[in-house]
Amino acid sequence: MFTLTPEEQAAVELSIRVSLWATMTSLPPGLVVAMLLSRGKFWGKSILNGVVFLPLVLPPVVTGYILLLLFGRRGPLGAFLADNLGIVFAFRWTGAALACGVMGFPLLVRALQLSIDAIDRGLEDAAGTLGANPAWVFVTVTLPLILPGIIAGTILSFARAMGEFGATITFVSNIPGETQTLPSAIYTFTQVPGGDIAAFRLTVIAIVVSMSALLISDAIGYCVGRRIGVEA
Repeated sequence: MFTLTPEEQAAVELSIRVSLWATMTSLPPGLVVAMLLSRGKFWGKSILNGVVFLPLVLPPVVTGYILLLLFGRRGPLGAFLADNLGIVFAFRWTGAALACGVMGFPLLVRALQLSIDAIDRGLEDAAGTLGANPAWVFVTVTLPLILPGIIAGTILSFARAMGEFGATITFVSNIPGETQTLPSAIYTFTQVPGGDIAAFRLTVIAIVVSMSALLISDAIGYCVGRRIGVEA
């Protein structure tokens, strides 16, 4: 019953690949944006905050359509990237990664922002008075202190990417072997006669992967938290 067909296996492997790429490429900009929202004082901060968290309140289909308008082959960003860099997002697995990254980005930023807000600024100030420059303070003090938030945000973003459906199917369609991720495959199998067994298999896999990610996140966060507590 749990022997996967080639089509099912391709959907699982593509989902994991898309989710990993979406999460890893979101982390650096997510960290920068979280620092800006937490520490920055500038005009337009509220606008930036709204744009970052907009995917949480917009219907995923709307987000996918906006991505299609921007990154489609005729969109301003999509045409520029395709013509100058050879990068194509629309109807490619890279587009699925982009859509998943956008949908998981608010969760990543929120976790990072909460961690940054919780830092005792006195520790950073003390490092600065000892002669450390801001970059070194960030690497040696700030980054280790927000590590649990980085882990939590990364796992949440990965889990959100694994479950993304609306934005992905709107932006890159549902092409087997190219853009058909796990949720898209489950939806497809529920629409065809005799596909219930395949849909159930993939549902179980989705639950196992997501639950494993959460458990790993808790375990790593606990270990990191204890280590930071001991070192402090």
